[in-house]
Amino acid sequence: MSETFETLSPIDGAVVVRRPWATAADAERTLSTAREAGPRWRETPLEERTRLVGALVDAVVARTDVLADELTLQMGRPRRYSAGEIGGFEERARRMMALAPEGLAAVHPPLREGFTRYITREPLGTVLVLSPWNYPWLTAVNAVVPALLAGNVVVLKHSEQTPLVSERLVEAADEAGLPPGVLQFIHGSHELVAQMVADPRVDFVAFTGSVQGGRAVHRAGAERFIGMGLELGGKDPAYVLEDAPFEHTVENVVDAAFFNSGQSCCAVERVYVHERLYDRFVDATVALVEKYVVGDPRDEATTLGPVVRPQNATAIQAQIDAAVASGAKPLITTPRTDRPPPYLSPQVLVDVTHEMTVMREETFGPVVGIMKVRSDEEAIALMNDSRYGLTASLWTEDILRAQRIGRRLETGTVFMNRADYLDPDLAWVGVKDSGRGCTLSKLGFEQLTRPKSFHLRHPPS
Repeated sequence: MSETFETLSPIDGAVVVRRPWATAADAERTLSTAREAGPRWRETPLEERTRLVGALVDAVVARTDVLADELTLQMGRPRRYSAGEIGGFEERARRMMALAPEGLAAVHPPLREGFTRYITREPLGTVLVLSPWNYPWLTAVNAVVPALLAGNVVVLKHSEQTPLVSERLVEAADEAGLPPGVLQFIHGSHELVAQMVADPRVDFVAFTGSVQGGRAVHRAGAERFIGMGLELGGKDPAYVLEDAPFEHTVENVVDAAFFNSGQSCCAVERVYVHERLYDRFVDATVALVEKYVVGDPRDEATTLGPVVRPQNATAIQAQIDAAVASGAKPLITTPRTDRPPPYLSPQVLVDVTHEMTVMREETFGPVVGIMKVRSDEEAIALMNDSRYGLTASLWTEDILRAQRIGRRLETGTVFMNRADYLDPDLAWVGVKDSGRGCTLSKLGFEQLTRPKSFHLRHPPS
């Protein structure tokens, strides 16, 4: 393997950064430093940890413009939207800071005469955070901030597509005054990461990425009794009921399908529309998708940038081509761009079935399939007909009906009249092949701590 790696911009293939791969000696030094820093950070009062994490967030937000430019260069999101990810980073971080006192508070059972009894939440130690390229700031904050607040130290590894995010986070930690070793980064290969997962000095692994990647991380830690949070893929459905608020629904379903070029684990990838609304919905969707401007993401006019790599574009197009060969009908017939991959025109497919890969496997690109349904029962069956279960969205005026349907959906989050959003007050979880574990909300602190019971019997009087 080469001793270095390059981050190539999806914009034009230019080298953004070139970095050396970390060595086994680097990993040894990083984990030893984390182990040394752990006891001091663990004993730092929560109020002080919160103050320092807040200063880290301040340092990130102060560089929003620079970080947004870097993000666009590394992964290709239109610059007009990139600053929004830094805003989302701040929102989630500050909300987790506010929730920390409750999420980390001791639990006191009913009083029992002659005893003092309570349960504390103890930090695990060293948390290895493995973050992807598609939302590198937002996926990192889900684990890094609550881990630090809980008293853990963190080693952060981003995809080699977005290595600058790890570097900038550690720079912000240094600027904020976090003690040395509390937050470190490492540019590790897959092989080195597997070795670190197997190392007894790593106490928890927080991974966000593909199902295949999650399985590799799980295998690497299979010989250890180690906790893991695995935020994996999705094939998230939307169900448009006959009473959906129409204009709002079209605008938001299209945005949830195509924002970030569809490169989101919770993007809407398949849509089921009640037959009474189907034709009107399809026509309005096509009209809106045809307004996308595909181009250089540094151009303020661009609303749809490239996907991350040419090979990703090839895989996405292969799903479209296979569906069309099996009878699907593409409705975007005029190409939105003449640029080569990784630039792709958005696509809307109808006459799709669940026999087609595009309706069963994660696409992670600017394409959506739409099916007609006759009833809630049919929609529920189709929505659950997936090996994934991250989110599902319902578009209706009837909240009671949404709740009834939602209770039957095999998914971690049920939305009504919105999609593709993480509310930091709510638990973010997946079922089936979408992973395991819980981030965000006060419940997000649970997997980053362990309960410790104190059962103290008072001396005889």
